[in-house]
Amino acid sequence: MAEPYRPRVVDEELAARLGSAGAVLIEGPRACGKTATGRHYAASEVLLDVDAALRSAAELEPGLVLDGPAPRLIDEWQSVPSIWNHVRRAADTGGGPGRFILTGSAMPPDDATRHTGAGRVSRLRMRPMSLFESGHSTGEMSLGAMLRSKLMPARHHHTTVTDLVELVCRGGWPGMLGATTNDSQRFVRDYLEEIRRADLRRVDGVRRDPVLVRRVLQSLARNVATEAAVSVIAADAGGNAGPLHPETVQGYLNALERVFVIEDQPAWSAHLRSRSRLRKSPKRHFVDPSLAVAALRSGPDHLRADLESFGLLFESLVVRDLRVYSQTHDAEVYHYRDNTGLEVDAIVETAGGAWIGVEIKLGGERLVEEGVKNLLKLRGRVDPDRNTPPAALVVVVGVGHGYRRPEGVTLVPITALGP
Repeated sequence: MAEPYRPRVVDEELAARLGSAGAVLIEGPRACGKTATGRHYAASEVLLDVDAALRSAAELEPGLVLDGPAPRLIDEWQSVPSIWNHVRRAADTGGGPGRFILTGSAMPPDDATRHTGAGRVSRLRMRPMSLFESGHSTGEMSLGAMLRSKLMPARHHHTTVTDLVELVCRGGWPGMLGATTNDSQRFVRDYLEEIRRADLRRVDGVRRDPVLVRRVLQSLARNVATEAAVSVIAADAGGNAGPLHPETVQGYLNALERVFVIEDQPAWSAHLRSRSRLRKSPKRHFVDPSLAVAALRSGPDHLRADLESFGLLFESLVVRDLRVYSQTHDAEVYHYRDNTGLEVDAIVETAGGAWIGVEIKLGGERLVEEGVKNLLKLRGRVDPDRNTPPAALVVVVGVGHGYRRPEGVTLVPITALGP
């Protein structure tokens, strides 16, 4: 008996896009749940990644895969890139919206074929499960409420650091929801092994040294949630043999981004009323923090003994969830840093200009007070005549309960955060 469909945050957005576009492309990392979500809305399907005979037929005549009740799911469409233009033309010929759902876990080498879908194919980003989607967060402190300045307090959450370590190591992979932590970690390590040995070559046909790919992944894991420059990663990945060439490393980073393994967090562009200057470097993140743990072959015991390193992985976990929740509000997740050293871990800003400042702290009074201080400094530096005032200032914590402090900063447990 098939498992019942577990709702995802993108469901409402997908339904809306199917009502207005001829085709919707769901993009995201392999195993994040794209196929299950597409199947939930589809009336027929073509699974190109598992049917070699169909792939061969589709390469000769791509139109063969388009016939079927709508919406028709074409899974892993990039296996036969020529299908793109056929879908585009079919969407042009009428038949109303919602004719096709495409899924893709890699950006194909010829991006030009994809750009011709503008106005016909709507793109939807999907990521691994947030804690709300996996059932590990109540969602009672909503990001949407924060953006409307209507955040409510939450009851106490009895989450421990040990609980959080397990969640980071397991990751947000739907197929591993009922698995043990050991089995989940084995899955993620195998996932990375497949990425470095095979998947990167499928992106653009370039053969890359799996050993160097592993070193770059390990360096990214050591520098997760930091603004490590390409030169830093090149030196770190090169080790005793000397730094790798920066262009080589940049090529690896581009390929890892195209298979949705990494996702940088861009710097926020704001108008300041002081002479402070904004830094522009992005922060480094894997699409799920479990990938960083796997790259370093670490685990719960190591992380519990090194809470400083775990704090960066916890930050990456929160950024993952903020990205999932932000998308439904047409918002993006940035970070802030200026030349005075002031840093704020995340800025969530909507297309309409509403924004919230977010500091991410595992817990402890000293760290929370540091986060509150940073947020209040940020509020004082943003020019109120050229930016809207913050809708909320928030410290997301790993342990504790949610409440609003007298100075206007709200503490939000990660296990209460939701869309």
